Amino acid sequence: MISMTAGATSITTKAGMTAFHNPLKSSTMKAKSWRFTALAALPLTLWLSHASADTPAAASATPPMAAAPTLTPAEFDHARQIYFERCAGCHGVLRKGATGKPLTPDITRARGSEYLKTFIKYGSPAGMPNWGTSGDLSDSEVDLMARYIQLDPPTPPEFSLADIEKSRKDIVPVAKRPARKMNQYNLDNLFSVTLRDAGEVALIDGDSKQIINIVKTGYAVHISRMSASGRYLYVIGRDARLDLIDLWLPKPDIVAEVKIGLEARSVETSKYKGYEDKYAVAGSYWPPQYVIMEGDTLKPLKVVSTRGMTVDNEYHPEPRVASIVASHFHPEFVINAKETGKILMVNYADLNNLKTTTIDSAKFLHDGGFDATGRYFLVAANASNKIAVVDTKEDKLAALVDVGKTPHPGRGANFAHPKFGPVWATSHLATRPSA
Repeated sequence: MISMTAGATSITTKAGMTAFHNPLKSSTMKAKSWRFTALAALPLTLWLSHASADTPAAASATPPMAAAPTLTPAEFDHARQIYFERCAGCHGVLRKGATGKPLTPDITRARGSEYLKTFIKYGSPAGMPNWGTSGDLSDSEVDLMARYIQLDPPTPPEFSLADIEKSRKDIVPVAKRPARKMNQYNLDNLFSVTLRDAGEVALIDGDSKQIINIVKTGYAVHISRMSASGRYLYVIGRDARLDLIDLWLPKPDIVAEVKIGLEARSVETSKYKGYEDKYAVAGSYWPPQYVIMEGDTLKPLKVVSTRGMTVDNEYHPEPRVASIVASHFHPEFVINAKETGKILMVNYADLNNLKTTTIDSAKFLHDGGFDATGRYFLVAANASNKIAVVDTKEDKLAALVDVGKTPHPGRGANFAHPKFGPVWATSHLATRPSA
């Protein structure tokens, strides 16, 4: 028997998928492999490289930063919106980088507009989309973005608990919601499908394969999460709008709404016995913070910033909240601060005296999921090429495992390996050779 508290066994397939062995339990899911088209013509190795010490360029003084391009107010607003929709998720609101490279002016102005236009238009083998040749951006928009990222990044405003409460809409108050399920849908076989650019989710009955309802939500819903009871569905968009859908209504629809910041990715609900559906938590990319709310009204109760020191003991101003899951062993949320590499075990039993256990792992935490036992949470530190394994029963780091380049598991996949038995698997944004 292999104990995950003593380490984890990793297996790499020919498709570049890494699997972790845990022999306690298994379930079967399909894992995806990822492929990106290489761009042979673009000199990507120059992106962040510097001249070696024995070259004339290194011996000479650093040239002054090039002058910033100019944009009209209308161009600036358009570029800022494109950056939010297409770029901020990987490069960060302040452009300091994470999954994507940093895009601060000291780097971008040195490259120049023509280089940047080529990069934006054609993309890169490392995962940068080909925004121009794909048709997502026109040539004029490619030119606009090449100029925009040479400017100093604008700092968005903060978002306080009062701001969150001001945005909240109690569309159907709790007292007016049904006391029992008012439809015949099999909620165990209901799908919430993101209609990304439309700002909608489609609720689909898995039994009949019919659409139950198409619900207007925030922009580009990033995750749909069921409550512990199965009554409520929480969906959060990249614009940080969180919608609460009551699945007991005759036609499931939104009963509450709130905006928790300016950009977000994650939401979760309390799952520990005695706290089912009591709390919801959502984490934002900007401002870098998480908010704990009433589970059935989305009324904000507590906001906590994630700004602070990285695992390398350097201050970071923008540690975005990535994945969040709920522990089944303690009244805790497992909150992952992307840039700091810190995993926060937030105990919600007493919000006035909030207790948090901080686990150091590796920088650029992203997505992850539980193994088949529900005890071990495995999360990608994607730019570090590692998977952090957290024992949610002991609140400790069980293992930090080297994997392929840029792991991106989603929730991961649990299945029975013919040799190793129950495993958890991740795909990667770039594959690595078999081992």
